[in-house]
Amino acid sequence: MRKFLALAATAAFLAGAGTAAQAADKLALVVSTLNNPFFVSLKDGAEAQAKKMGFDLIVLDSQNDPAKELSNVEDVLNKGIKVLLINPTDSDAVKAAVRTANRADVPVITLDRSANGGKVATHIASDNVAGGKMAGDEIIKLLGGKGKVAELQGVPGTSAARDRGKGFHEAIDADKGIELVASQPADFDRTKGLNVMENILQANPDIHAVFAQNDEMALGALKAIEGSGKKIFIVGFDGTDDGIKAVEAGTLAGTVAQQPDQIGALGIDAAAKILKGEKVPALTSVPLKLITK
Repeated sequence: MRKFLALAATAAFLAGAGTAAQAADKLALVVSTLNNPFFVSLKDGAEAQAKKMGFDLIVLDSQNDPAKELSNVEDVLNKGIKVLLINPTDSDAVKAAVRTANRADVPVITLDRSANGGKVATHIASDNVAGGKMAGDEIIKLLGGKGKVAELQGVPGTSAARDRGKGFHEAIDADKGIELVASQPADFDRTKGLNVMENILQANPDIHAVFAQNDEMALGALKAIEGSGKKIFIVGFDGTDDGIKAVEAGTLAGTVAQQPDQIGALGIDAAAKILKGEKVPALTSVPLKLITK
């Protein structure tokens, strides 16, 4: 009898352990690219918060390819996830992925970049318009309200590029002494930032300042400018480790610092609320700050 009870107790324990092991809800984070320090920090913040809250988080890299993004979403939906967190490769292209999740009745949370279609439970991002305006105001200040300026844009079609540009233009368009002589995409990429900046300098050798819509492009532009021997102010965006180091060294004039790890962590918090049936706001803005030397 004792042996039977012991076996029964053991079976009950194992059954309970199996239930506990299965109790962790699966979430997925589909990231536009992990070849960018900003999105690595976003991923790290999400992973840390998921571990803290007991979630099983699947992370997939879309490698800046909308087709791979859709494939990644289809993949994680087949794995029984409860909530999809997605950092879109492109705000328009991501519509197909969001609608795929909608059809599967899986709530969608967008991070950093919004979706221009489909049903999204909440969007978590920095106020990119306000950040772009911060950068523009800083450039006006650095130039004393007079000078020629260039802009390196991010990936066309992304909400981040659109909104940062909008805020920047709001600032400089209001100052009649500032002339925008070039505005070209470099896809948030350091190497492309270098190449595009070299081309801009050839066409406009007398520019005085550059706004790069992320630190990667700003650092690429810095290489091009250093090669030219010119003194040109550069303001970046994101507040990455490399960007902040360049500001501290005096090679970048400033960077508008985001908190990508907090964006990721807040995404997990929002997923937890959704799973509890709680209401979440349509938009959560994460604070920004301008970092200068």
